[in-house]
Amino acid sequence: MALLATLWAEARPMVIVTAFSLSVMTVLELVFPRERQSLSRRWVGLAIWAFYVPFNLIVFKSLHNLWVSIGITPLVTIPLSFSWAGILSIVLAPIAGALVYDFFFYWFHRAQHALAWRFHAVHHSIRELNAVNSFHHVSEPIFQAIFLVLPASLIMADTGPTIPAMLIILQLHASFIHSPTRITLGPLRVFFCDNRFHRIHHSLEEKHFDKNFGAFTTLWDRLFGTAWLPAQNEWPETGLAEVDQPRSLRDWIDLPVRFRHERRDETIEPRSGNRSPA
Repeated sequence: MALLATLWAEARPMVIVTAFSLSVMTVLELVFPRERQSLSRRWVGLAIWAFYVPFNLIVFKSLHNLWVSIGITPLVTIPLSFSWAGILSIVLAPIAGALVYDFFFYWFHRAQHALAWRFHAVHHSIRELNAVNSFHHVSEPIFQAIFLVLPASLIMADTGPTIPAMLIILQLHASFIHSPTRITLGPLRVFFCDNRFHRIHHSLEEKHFDKNFGAFTTLWDRLFGTAWLPAQNEWPETGLAEVDQPRSLRDWIDLPVRFRHERRDETIEPRSGNRSPA
C-alpha cells in the first residue's frame, strides 16, 4: 500500500494535467467542430488513457531511478533560463526547452516510421482522430524511454524553474494538434505546430506520407525538408488503409501483431508509399 501511495503521489500531477487537457480540448471539439465525430468512440480512448498514463509513469520512473543509480550526468548543458529577459523568461524558457526536446523527438519520430512502424501504426490507425483518440501503443513509453529520453538526457536544457501554467499550456498543445476543431493558431502556426499541420502527418493521402514529424514546432520539418504546409481548406481523412483503429483494449494491445499478419497474409491490400513497412 505504501508503494501505491508513493506512486500515486508522483503520478497525480500528470494525471490531473492530462485529464484537464483532454477535457478542455474535447469541449472545444464539441463547441467548434471541424467534422462530426461520435462520442461513443471516445470511450475506448479514455479506457486506453486510463491504462497508458500509469504505465507511462512507471516506465519513466524506473528509467529515472536506473539513470540516477548508474550516476550518468548530462554531457552538455544548454543555458536556456533567459534570466536576462525578466518576467518574459517564464514563457521563453519553457518554449526554448520544448524546441530542444522537439529536435530529439523529430528524429525519434522519423526512426519510428522507418524501424518500428507496426508499433507506431497504432497511433496512425486512428480514423476518428481527436484529443482523446490520440493514443499510442502500450509499447510507446518503452521506445521513448530508450531511444528518446535517454539521448535527450545527455544534452540538458537548463530552463530554470517552470511555472505550472506553462506546463499545462504545453500539455494542452500536445492534445490540440490532434484535435478536429475549427480553432487554429492563426499566424503563430508558421512556427508552432497546430492541428492542421499535424493532420497532414496522419493523412490517408500518399502525397502526405512522411511529412510533418514535429510535434511542437514546424522548424525542424522546414529545416530537414519534411514540411508540408496545408492549404487553407486542406483537411484530409486520417487512419490506415491496411487496418482499422482499435475498438477495444485488446485491439489496442495486439494491433501490431494483427497488422503484421494482415500484411503477411495479404488479407488486406497494402497501400503504396513510404509509410508501409518493408
